[in-house]
Amino acid sequence: MIYFTLALSCICSIIFIHNNHSLYDRPIAEVVSTTVEETSDVTDMHGNKDTLFTQSIVAKVKNGEELGREIHLTNDYSTSGAYDQQYHIGNELFVSIDSEIGEELTGSITDVKRDKYVLIVAWFFVFTLLIVGHKQGLLAIVSFSMNVLLLSFALDIYVKYYDVSLLVVCGICILLFTAISLLLVSGFNEKTYAAIVATLIGTVASMSITSLVIWLTSGNGLRYEEMQFLTRPYHTVFMAGLFIGSLGAIMDVAITMSSSLFALYERNHEISIKALRASGIDIGKDVMGTITSILFFAYISGSIPMLILSLKNSSPVGFAYSMNLSLELARALAGGIGIVLTIPIGIYTAIYFIERKRASV
Repeated sequence: MIYFTLALSCICSIIFIHNNHSLYDRPIAEVVSTTVEETSDVTDMHGNKDTLFTQSIVAKVKNGEELGREIHLTNDYSTSGAYDQQYHIGNELFVSIDSEIGEELTGSITDVKRDKYVLIVAWFFVFTLLIVGHKQGLLAIVSFSMNVLLLSFALDIYVKYYDVSLLVVCGICILLFTAISLLLVSGFNEKTYAAIVATLIGTVASMSITSLVIWLTSGNGLRYEEMQFLTRPYHTVFMAGLFIGSLGAIMDVAITMSSSLFALYERNHEISIKALRASGIDIGKDVMGTITSILFFAYISGSIPMLILSLKNSSPVGFAYSMNLSLELARALAGGIGIVLTIPIGIYTAIYFIERKRASV
């Protein structure tokens, strides 16, 4: 019944998103024909070569007062596609209607309507979780949705009320994120309680060490230029990002350690503390490297486009790396510290709850 409801919801939402133009205030036009009018090769002062194109587009207005009329647009794009893109038949564009010449509308392109692509990816994510995880996958979707809504609400409070501390808001969110994620997916049991305690201790320990290091070094080496558009303190926003970003990896390690040790206990209720500790250390060694690498690649990947752009424009290598990677490396290192600390914390926390469960039997 659940799968049928989700499938029906998927179909209805896709149909809706393909016909929701009237809900937008901005004019939307669907591309019906394109023609490349001009092509030119260019070379900049650093020797980088590119090709520029001028594209003539005819599109059909899908909403507003000019519904059903054709509009003529011009699009300049390049082969590199750094700040532009080529449009194809069927693309839906947000447009600004400039004037009317005779019976023809003219205008300019302001953005691309991408909601249908986002929806398709979202539904693919949902069905993948359900197929692989079944009931646990459904609970993971519920947990994810609740966390997204919670974070959105928390950030909305911080934006509206300037006196509210972002670090306090994030601290409360971390408590709720941890409880919601682990209790919904793993249930109300000792294994989950051990993972929650280990996650919170690991996160606090990681952030304490990171804050101490930044304070002792006065933040030397951290380049906040990518945050220069903010009107709030850069350091506070950065630390809040570290807080939230480290949580995911730490939670992953905590539940891995807890689940593994509790599984060993369930298989053999007479297993010794020494054996549990040794097994936990072996498991921790196996997951430590991979999760740290995942965290590093996840942070660094977002800076690759700007790093390539800087290097292509002949920026010194040291300057390019420090400018684009300093904050990401700091986030990765903070998360790595949390991962390493959470392994022994998770082991001894799980052992404590196992011993308590063993004593109550």
